[in-house]
Amino acid sequence: MNKKERVRMKKALVLGASGGMGYAIVKELIEKEIEVIAFARSKEKLEKLFKNSEKVQIVTGDVFDVRDLMNAAKGIDVIFHAINIPYSEWYDKQPILMRNVVQAAELSNSKLAIVDNIYAYGRGITRKVNEEHPKNPHTKKGKIRVELSNIAFQANVPVLIAHFPDFYGPNAVNAMLTYTFDKMVQNKKAMFVGNQQNAREYIYTPDGAKAIVELAICDKAYGQSWNIPAAGVITGEKIISIAGSHLHYKKSVSTITKGMIQFLGILDKQMREVVEMLYLTEEPVVLDGSKYEKEIGPLPATPYEEGIKRTLDFMKSNLSNN
Repeated sequence: MNKKERVRMKKALVLGASGGMGYAIVKELIEKEIEVIAFARSKEKLEKLFKNSEKVQIVTGDVFDVRDLMNAAKGIDVIFHAINIPYSEWYDKQPILMRNVVQAAELSNSKLAIVDNIYAYGRGITRKVNEEHPKNPHTKKGKIRVELSNIAFQANVPVLIAHFPDFYGPNAVNAMLTYTFDKMVQNKKAMFVGNQQNAREYIYTPDGAKAIVELAICDKAYGQSWNIPAAGVITGEKIISIAGSHLHYKKSVSTITKGMIQFLGILDKQMREVVEMLYLTEEPVVLDGSKYEKEIGPLPATPYEEGIKRTLDFMKSNLSNN
């Protein structure tokens, strides 16, 4: 990347900085010696994560109050939108949230880099999915992701969207694998969501953060969507084997089936919303990252064995500090 292609980024705003990918983006920006405003609802969480980081300014606020976002975005070069909200709030709140973020970017004249998932692509196909794959999802949440992309690309500032598979990594507290790892770290009975024999991809959040930050400092990346794949695919059995070996965990890990989640969904609205997304455990979507590699450079790809061990060590450290 030559100097003419680089975007000026002296100061960045990370929305959702206390979440898995938001946390990783803040850490990556610090590595690049870029000043960061870490924005989230909980001051306690932000201080716990970033209290020793000189280049991080902690700001708390409500993303549904556009004034809070506008105040945080003053003097910002790039806004990273990594906010995650519960599934049950998607239908009413996601479009409002995206419009608020876009408005804050427009009023501060900031570029916007958006963390997205793979829901808009719909069902998996036999080949890897590239950016030209039709976005015609069969799920309600996939349709919402398409709507959010449309809102974002209508903004009057440069916007890029990065599509990621499921996350795992330090502080990725809401990830499906974290649900399994958390019990294993505590040496309790653990469960894995979906068929353990199916091979899927899970992106290590520091890799995802490196990729989206590289996109954000590249002028030609804006106005486009980008697929960021993981370091290949892996079965649940292999994940459990790696984690079990690292933790000296001897218990068996059982499977949470679709039927079990449907049953829980009778009383729990969050579980009810998970059901339609379980197709991803049965028909995995695997991303094609060749566009990124051609236009930006090599994709960050930490081997699963290394990424899983680092994630577990982070979780063990947190457990011992609480």
